[in-house]
Amino acid sequence: MVTDRQVRLLMEQDAKGERPETSAAKAGMDGKTARKYRRLGKLPSQVRAPHLWRTREDPFTEIWEEARGILAILPGVEAKTLFQHLRRERPGRYQDGQLRTFQRRVKEWRALEGPPQEIFFPQVHYPGDLSESDFTSMNSLGVTIDRQGFPHLVYHFVLTYSNWETGSICFSESFESLSQGLQEALWKLGGVPKRHRSDRLSAAVHNACKREEFTARYQGLLKHYRIEGEKIRAGEAHENGDVEQRHYRLKRALDQALLLRGSRDFGSREEYAAFLERFFDDLNAGRKVRLEEELVVLGRLPERRFDDHRWVRARVGLASTVRVANNSYSVSSRLRGETVDVKIGAEELEVWYGRKRVERIPRLRGQDGHRIDYRHIIDWLVRKPGAFENYRWKEDLFPTTRFRMAYDSLRQANPLQANREYVGLLYLAAKESEAAVNEALRRLLDEESPIVLEAVRRIVESGQKLAPHREVHVESVDLARYDELLGIREEADGLQS
Repeated sequence: MVTDRQVRLLMEQDAKGERPETSAAKAGMDGKTARKYRRLGKLPSQVRAPHLWRTREDPFTEIWEEARGILAILPGVEAKTLFQHLRRERPGRYQDGQLRTFQRRVKEWRALEGPPQEIFFPQVHYPGDLSESDFTSMNSLGVTIDRQGFPHLVYHFVLTYSNWETGSICFSESFESLSQGLQEALWKLGGVPKRHRSDRLSAAVHNACKREEFTARYQGLLKHYRIEGEKIRAGEAHENGDVEQRHYRLKRALDQALLLRGSRDFGSREEYAAFLERFFDDLNAGRKVRLEEELVVLGRLPERRFDDHRWVRARVGLASTVRVANNSYSVSSRLRGETVDVKIGAEELEVWYGRKRVERIPRLRGQDGHRIDYRHIIDWLVRKPGAFENYRWKEDLFPTTRFRMAYDSLRQANPLQANREYVGLLYLAAKESEAAVNEALRRLLDEESPIVLEAVRRIVESGQKLAPHREVHVESVDLARYDELLGIREEADGLQS
């Protein structure tokens, strides 16, 4: 078969004035074929008839009309499902190996006869006009803090014209996280776009408990910054397409940055946050030209930030706890029966009474959690040590692992007095020093001495400096030794053979 390359070579030789026989010989074809392509003046690919005939019998001729009828009624049915249905009706007629052929037939039907498919319309973006934001989970990246798992989200903000982006760490899709993330993005940007688009914020609304309350606070936030708010339609994530696509690119690029760093572990959350900030700066380095166009037309920031905290009133119950945002927190037993004001932030609660802040408590994630500080209840627990055994939030009363180990040791040595002795340890930690009691327990546990309240008290009151932690040193392994062992093994195998 003559190729396009041969015919092009024939034409080139003719153009150089070669004799027809010589041109045909150099092109690798006989004189008759050369005369044919000189007369046509076209390449073989241009004169070849399209392959429209079948090379083998169609195995689905007898069932295709039935298949078309089903597809017309149920256009969304998968080809594999339809194939299995038709095969069940005709046992032994069709084999698994014919599935791919049937799938091609269905694909062709969809393209030529099927219903019209949804299409997407590329949009023109204008400087300073639109920003988009959304929450995205970062758990797939495996980031750890001090070798402990660090499940978290990132509030992700993007300008659709320049693709300038930034993000902030958060732990729930709450209004407080949304407000904090949006405000940090705007103040870092140094201006305000005309419009801001988000998803339906259903998770944040759920966490806020009341839709009306959430809506009012969100509208107040947008009004403070003079931004027009937009929401996409339910189930239409592509309408927030810029930030949705940036989620994927962000995590892929961040995964690569962590690989180059050589570790996914950070010494503190602050170190990880600084790493993220540098990462976003690197991403934005190539967007400066278009960002400059946006900065010129962005709106001005207000004089101060929007107060995104929420205030609620809560009554301190008989257990000296308050219920806030579907979680339980302990407060001082002196407040039992009183009504307190609680200021809810994205990551912290403040408890106020009589115009004074009496507590600052890290906010719990999720719902139906609890955070009990033994210092709040110890004055009465020491009077009722028997209540410790079946206390509802007992696990919160082990401030460190050594306290837990001490309690287990006390139960093993003297089950009847274990609760009283352990509550005494908590009381000593509350009144003296938790760190000192923890170190005293370390000493007794290391020495395998009995855990006795009086022994711990003597160590704490003596103020003596305890011995440092035992250090375990592991010699580095010389990997060359393994090569030597493998060499010896190969020599032994050679002798045996």
